[in-house]
Amino acid sequence: MPRTLPDIPLRPATLLVRGGQNRSSFDEMSEALHLTSGFMYESAGQAEDTFLGQIQHFQYSRFGNPTIEALQNKLAALEGAEACRVTASGMAAVHSAMLAHLKAGDRVVASRALFGSCHWIVSTLLPRYGIETVFVDGTDLDQWRDAFRKPAALVLLETPSNPMLELVDLPAVAELAHAAGAIVVVDNVFATPLLQKPLSMGADVVVYSATKHFDGQGRVLGGAVLGSAKWVDEVLQPFIRNTGPSISPFNAWVILKGLETLHLRLPAMCANAAKLADFLSTRPEVSRTLYPFLDSHPQQALAKKQMSAGGSLVTFDVEGGKEAAFRVLDALRLIDISNNLGDARSMVTHPATTTHMKVGPEERARLGITDGTVRFSVGLEDAQDLIDDLAQALDGLRGTGGGRLNVARAAAPER
Repeated sequence: MPRTLPDIPLRPATLLVRGGQNRSSFDEMSEALHLTSGFMYESAGQAEDTFLGQIQHFQYSRFGNPTIEALQNKLAALEGAEACRVTASGMAAVHSAMLAHLKAGDRVVASRALFGSCHWIVSTLLPRYGIETVFVDGTDLDQWRDAFRKPAALVLLETPSNPMLELVDLPAVAELAHAAGAIVVVDNVFATPLLQKPLSMGADVVVYSATKHFDGQGRVLGGAVLGSAKWVDEVLQPFIRNTGPSISPFNAWVILKGLETLHLRLPAMCANAAKLADFLSTRPEVSRTLYPFLDSHPQQALAKKQMSAGGSLVTFDVEGGKEAAFRVLDALRLIDISNNLGDARSMVTHPATTTHMKVGPEERARLGITDGTVRFSVGLEDAQDLIDDLAQALDGLRGTGGGRLNVARAAAPER
């Protein structure tokens, strides 16, 4: 028979490799992929008892599946959460966590610095259902205090935020939110559970896009919601079961495999990101470089208090606005243009015309997103190669570079 994990606290690297094991009767080494939509019963009575909840038996992969359960158990152990449910995407996780808890007449307080789709849910979707929503500057505790002068049902925030890498003081906001009757939902995708543990700082629910660092190789979509067993079982699970934001067992299996190397990939990506942030902060073509552990970051002290490393994302502003930013992106020879992040491959995106296009220019201005802002997801390539690629692209703004942009120009006939 296969060994079970010892009943002692285990460190993250061990949990990533061995946590959540759910072997079948064949004692396979790798987790089994249960690629099935449904399950059979020995008798009609067993089926009835299963649906009555009197016995535990898998019913339908929309409700539960052995491979999906293995992923949930691994993530819960890693996060230090009592329970986890995984979903088809990160946005399914955010949407489920919020809509499962809320009802008409409730009030939501959210940090203004949210991913574009999260911002849309708070600003546009929730009011359609009679839910009041209030945005605050997540870095300003006075604004949080003012917002909680009235009762609230839920708080949504990101820390660090996408894409401007703003920090929210989690213990302080959680204390204010709980006094107002709200649960605190934290999108922890930029930090991952290896760099930051929101539940230990007062958060009630943590959500992830497993598409990002958990898979880490750009293969599948997935999301996760973690919290107390009572909230997950009584509030979240009925919503997921009946609305169907279900992850494919295959995608869950791929993410399980990706998690086994997260503790190796993420520190290397963070080390690369720190080097790239240092480099970008010296370039005259860059007017602002944001990285949580950079000395110039206005919230560096809070970042170091809440996080064990600065993360794999760097944001910077190119002098000259959109035209200059596009020239830099188009001149890159190695780094890809993509709106994904957390991948082994480095990639850049222009938030104003991609991830945050729909929030509008006024809201982007409030968030500090300019037409020259570039979000850089730093991967696992050699840091010097990434620096060299950025250097030649930035040099191109002075007419000395030779990346994609210059190659295209050379191929075009002169007029």
